[in-house]
Amino acid sequence: MVRYLLATVAAVALTPSAYAANEVAAKFGVREGVQQMSLSPDGTKVAIISPVKGRGAALLIGDLVKGGQPKPILHSTGDPDRLTDCHWASDTRLICRVHMVIPGTQTVKALNFTRVVAINSDGSGIRQLTVDTNGRSLGIVQDGGVVIDWLADGTSGKVLMTRVFVPEESTGTRLSQTKEGLGVEQVDPVKNEHRIIVQPNRAAAEYITDGHGTVRVMGMQSSNSSGYDKDHIDYRYRLAGSDGWKPLGTLKLNAGSDSGFNPYAVDRDLNVVYGFDGKDGRRALFSISLDGTLKRDLVLARPDVDVDGLIRVGRQNRVVGATFVTDRRESEFFDPELRKLRVSLGKALPGKPLVTFIDASADERTLLLVAGGDTNAGHYYVYHKDKRALEDVMPARPELEKVTLAAVKPITFPAADGTSIPGYLTLPPGSDGKNIPAIVMPHGGPGARDEWGFDWLAQYFAARGFAVLQPNFRGSTGYGDAWFQKNGFQSWRTAIGDVNDAGRWLSAQGIAAPGKLAIVGWSYGGYAALQSAVLDSSLFKAIVAIAPVTDLEALRLEAHDFTNFALVDAFIGKGPHVSQGSPARNAGRIKAPVLLFHGDLDTNVGIRQSRLMVEKLKDAGGKVELVEFHGLDHQLDDDIARTAMLDKADLFLRQSLGL
Repeated sequence: MVRYLLATVAAVALTPSAYAANEVAAKFGVREGVQQMSLSPDGTKVAIISPVKGRGAALLIGDLVKGGQPKPILHSTGDPDRLTDCHWASDTRLICRVHMVIPGTQTVKALNFTRVVAINSDGSGIRQLTVDTNGRSLGIVQDGGVVIDWLADGTSGKVLMTRVFVPEESTGTRLSQTKEGLGVEQVDPVKNEHRIIVQPNRAAAEYITDGHGTVRVMGMQSSNSSGYDKDHIDYRYRLAGSDGWKPLGTLKLNAGSDSGFNPYAVDRDLNVVYGFDGKDGRRALFSISLDGTLKRDLVLARPDVDVDGLIRVGRQNRVVGATFVTDRRESEFFDPELRKLRVSLGKALPGKPLVTFIDASADERTLLLVAGGDTNAGHYYVYHKDKRALEDVMPARPELEKVTLAAVKPITFPAADGTSIPGYLTLPPGSDGKNIPAIVMPHGGPGARDEWGFDWLAQYFAARGFAVLQPNFRGSTGYGDAWFQKNGFQSWRTAIGDVNDAGRWLSAQGIAAPGKLAIVGWSYGGYAALQSAVLDSSLFKAIVAIAPVTDLEALRLEAHDFTNFALVDAFIGKGPHVSQGSPARNAGRIKAPVLLFHGDLDTNVGIRQSRLMVEKLKDAGGKVELVEFHGLDHQLDDDIARTAMLDKADLFLRQSLGL
């Protein structure tokens, strides 16, 4: 019997009356038992955000010394407030971000808001740290601030936090607030005292600290004459011990494929900033000296894929390595001790090769990590360096602990022009992979890619007897500029052509039974699922699209009243592809039955996109159904909704494919 350091969080209770249930849908529809976890500075406690029934979440405190059941100290309903992350400011006090979506109107999209609160680890002393506007304010605050520096030792509990300053009407008072823009404050989460560290700047978009309380880098994105964000960010830096700003570089925002140095983290001791830039058509990691010379060094590059992430540990978010994805995500550690530890953990955790360090005690002698793989949804562990001991805290998805998951195999298949397209094939457990129903599942984005590992949506359909192929079609990120092309919308013919070739490969290999091929996608993947039938109406016999883009011009117009409109406009582009690449404008070519799911508070892709698709398909005589989820956004972050979606999609596919 497995013994966990903490008692497993109780599974969500789902009643049969809440959905047309099948047992498998209920197990996979439940959200992760651990949505986020952090370690106290002294290494003795963890804070866990865990889902509660429906769309809510709870903040739990687990005692790693005493063990037992974690204690809930804070709840969010998910309607509209949702806990997104909580971290320890000190051994007794936490700071949490709360996300809310406020409904829009027929003509205006819903709006995202965040607020930051502090709470003691026993549940007392809750306070909002975000400074709200008042009746004299000349605007609203959507961004409630972000903690950008937890300071070094975790004893004082003070943090550095961004704040959006909004000026106030000055008529009739001398006490109005005149500052405007993004600044940085030192915040005491106990006394709720704020002290300005960096004066607000109207053009400021980002600040980066050295992890020890000093802001070293600022990103500035000014607006054009129409009030829209310009297509570049100018970065500036400070010399050590100086308050003056000096030019660092410019990041050009190019329709989803940025160019120029993009800074991410500062190392105080080395006096450098780490960031990503292009090298030989791929993304690489560089460091630039902040001593005034701007000496630039290549830290890590690959000839085959982009280097796309930093590995950071501790309260200072110390850079200790970088990551990239070949067939699987791989890590290159710069820290010798952690490099050695990573090798040891790989041996100690068979079947869980994906190891991520997610937090550490203030002295970094205790590490919090999560490890998983394709057939393991993940386990959280604590590693004690002094004792060289690894303790299993709890599983990420308790409901799947006794479920046999399917192996995920990296494969390649040929596109019509002969290009080799990478992807991941998941076959039902125990299947020989021949003559079975199959699904092509394109990823979202389009500026994204699929990776090897656990994927709840793909695993669900595999558990229901489907082969699932997830192609990293041209237009995906991670493979360099040439692979990304112009992006998955402007280069839709290539991207969707690759998606369709994935389906043809499944049939040619004898994996997909004749007439038993379907396509399922979320977000851009939903767009790809619909647009695939525009290119070839006879290939897929059923289409499931979750929160899909269906009309590119309508997507452009959704952003018209927002500051990022010019960037969205450039991303979509102009030309024949806007009409030709919009499923709703080519609905007459879609012959397969279509099932749509969409949340009515989706701020990524408005629900009007799905409603328009229904209208156009019905006008064309097509078979279509739309399931709307009230009060949910793009992620459909609700156990009951997800379970219902999985169950209905499975039933729809079986009926459409004649299973």
